[in-house]
Amino acid sequence: MLPLALIMRGLGHSVSGSDRSYDQGRTPEKFAYLKDQGIELHPQDGSAVYDGLDAVIVSTAVEDSIPDVKTAKDKGIPILKRADLLAQNFNEAKARIAVGGTSGKSTVTGMIGYILQECGKAPTVMNGGVFRNYKDANPYCSALVGDGGIFVTEADESDGSIALYNPTIAVLNNIALDHKSMEELEVLFGDFIGKAQTAILNADHPGVMALKAKAKSAVTFGITNAADLKAENIELKPEGCSFTVEGQAVNLSLPGEHNIYNALAAIAVCRALGVELPDIAQTLSGFKGIWRRMEVIGHKNGITVIDDFAHNPDKVAASLKALKHFPGRLLIFFQPHGYGFLKLTWEEMSKTFAGLLSRDDKLYLVEPYYAGGTVDRSVTSADMAKSIPQAAVMDGRDAIKTEILNNAKADDRIVIMGARDDTLAEFAEEIYAALP
Repeated sequence: MLPLALIMRGLGHSVSGSDRSYDQGRTPEKFAYLKDQGIELHPQDGSAVYDGLDAVIVSTAVEDSIPDVKTAKDKGIPILKRADLLAQNFNEAKARIAVGGTSGKSTVTGMIGYILQECGKAPTVMNGGVFRNYKDANPYCSALVGDGGIFVTEADESDGSIALYNPTIAVLNNIALDHKSMEELEVLFGDFIGKAQTAILNADHPGVMALKAKAKSAVTFGITNAADLKAENIELKPEGCSFTVEGQAVNLSLPGEHNIYNALAAIAVCRALGVELPDIAQTLSGFKGIWRRMEVIGHKNGITVIDDFAHNPDKVAASLKALKHFPGRLLIFFQPHGYGFLKLTWEEMSKTFAGLLSRDDKLYLVEPYYAGGTVDRSVTSADMAKSIPQAAVMDGRDAIKTEILNNAKADDRIVIMGARDDTLAEFAEEIYAALP
């Protein structure tokens, strides 16, 4: 919601809002920033919804029972989902790039947006994560407001809103179990790439390639299979990687094979928009990544602290594979990002952790993030932990922090893993600061 609010404010609209976290006093610095941008904030009690509003915009996490929504209904004010307003703005742009897939959307969107911005294309970008390149000037820079010619956005499949977008270029990185069943995802992603003038597809992903026939025109990328853009001469490093594509060297400050796939997707899009490959490669070398995506907080006495957004089986697997490519024990704190999501994915998540963690690694679990509202809480972190030998469910962060600090030693990597809860980043900084 924050980047969309900033985009609408940047386009000249009057924007105000409410949030549970604001009422609860969580992340006050974020809300102070919004106020500084001219966005009014109000208690979520219905008092800010007045006659004359064009619309009340809600996220999929907001129930109809909250006072703002009830007041809007009583007053006959239109209620739009976040995705409806975003799609409306997106579909009005001349060049429309939508990035889809279960994993990697924020990084690919960030790479595309950064390349286009730095190469003078003035894109409008709606991203789910903050650009680390621009974070010093704007700590919440997950949106860019351009000149209206190019619009780049993530296309979210979790709520079905991916169906609202009419992209000229559609990117599909991968398909894996997440918020919906595989059958539902295949339908959504097939329709998504079928609408685009050009589909950018991962040639190494069987599920993606099974949908290729639905595309009007396709550009493929990959590492192992034949592809239009193929990475070669790959070198993986603890905090980066390098490869060549069509003889052009590309160096990334982001670790893991999955980021090579992300970069290939971004390269394909930017070339289609007229950016030359050498310019793309040079710009990508300066891309610092997206906030909380395998972000190294720091090193102290041989111990590394990493903050990571990974939360579904596919993302967790990508992060663990990147981390396990190099020696060193992992001490992982993992907070599932919701009870409903855990109920859908806990078995696959258990298999992922159990299959990729080494015997000496440690996995510390707390109960899922819960921001309020009605939700089925029948599946807990204890259910997930049963089949993971390295897992322990503990009562709160303080106990886990103490356990980690008492056990961490040189060459260990402490990873704070989870999504949706911005205080996870604060917890990573807290642990780093407390290291001896």
